Amino acid sequence: MSVVLLEHVSKTYQSGVRALEDINLQVDDGELLVLAGPSGCGKTTSLRIIAGLESPSSGTVRIDNRIVNRIPPCDRDVAMVFQRPAIYPHLSVRENLAFALRVRQRGSVSQRVMRLMNPLRSATFRDEQTELVQRILTTARLVGVTEILDRLPVELSGGQQQRVAFGRAIIRRPRLFLLDEPLSHLDGLFRAQLRQDLRLLQQRLRTAMIYVTHDQTEAMSLADRLAIMDRGMIQQIDDPSVIYDAPRNRFVAGFVGSPPMNFLDGQLVRAGADLTFAAAGWSISVPAEKAKTWLGHAGKDVTLGLRPHDIRIDEPTAAGPGWNMEISRIEPLGRGSLVTFQRDGCRITSSVGDQRDVLTRTIARVSFRMERSYLFDRQTGESLSSGRPAG
Repeated sequence: MSVVLLEHVSKTYQSGVRALEDINLQVDDGELLVLAGPSGCGKTTSLRIIAGLESPSSGTVRIDNRIVNRIPPCDRDVAMVFQRPAIYPHLSVRENLAFALRVRQRGSVSQRVMRLMNPLRSATFRDEQTELVQRILTTARLVGVTEILDRLPVELSGGQQQRVAFGRAIIRRPRLFLLDEPLSHLDGLFRAQLRQDLRLLQQRLRTAMIYVTHDQTEAMSLADRLAIMDRGMIQQIDDPSVIYDAPRNRFVAGFVGSPPMNFLDGQLVRAGADLTFAAAGWSISVPAEKAKTWLGHAGKDVTLGLRPHDIRIDEPTAAGPGWNMEISRIEPLGRGSLVTFQRDGCRITSSVGDQRDVLTRTIARVSFRMERSYLFDRQTGESLSSGRPAG
């Protein structure tokens, strides 16, 4: 059953800026959907429209099959966690967790007076307080803040404050969680740990969640499904592994994967049944299996895509196809390195293992795993490859 359904949603601001264009999106019960893309692509605007903080210029927003375009945020049963922890600085962790529930339970002044005057109502009030205490403790255990319940936010680290913000959202037991880059301001180690904890928490709660991020590593590790956005449009939405292996266009291919994919502009040249990718001053043969699917694009201006781990460094005397390229940059990464090569205006990056001899060279022989390469139309950027790469 779908929890969220966006149908042909667009958003244009009064200034004329078009933030969203014909967005169609479905989020199912218990699913963690990640909206990823560069700054300004429309992902946060999408989240705010679902939350009711902004209104769409056109299109329909449904939550639990109910149209909510004109329903205020407080009546949508949605909890939102922002980039910066939205917690009250003068309240302890315990009081922050309890705040939303206490507001619901207190009601109006007259209702509180009636509780105190009526013994039955007073008993009900005591039961409510007992439940409140239990829910605070349960939520504190879920988000890992049991030991800091009596501290003020100023006494907490950034990661602890964000855990409290998660707890404030969880304790309400909403139908849907909306998270807007909640980990982006944290240090790398704390960010990785909290990301793991968040994924486990979502799986335990089994509540639908939409998570916004510009970090593709975060997106890949968290998502049940991943939606890549650019310029207000969804470029591709699918399982993360499908998006990585079979990107729909050059933008998606370049956004997903770290380090990013290499792109080489050139042309496919056919000689009988053989196919060659040629660029200024050099060329490389296309394997027979690839050639079968790429022959129809012979003569076209195309872009070849290769991921860094599919570019190898051979011995200078190695036989077979390869290029001698100048090493322009080496970035050590502990057990491996990123090596950037250049030749005739072409620049590519390779992810290599423990090849310490590379550090002593100025020229290296480079070969491509062409069986794992991608092909894109140079004008439109659309993928010309069919299916996932081999190997």
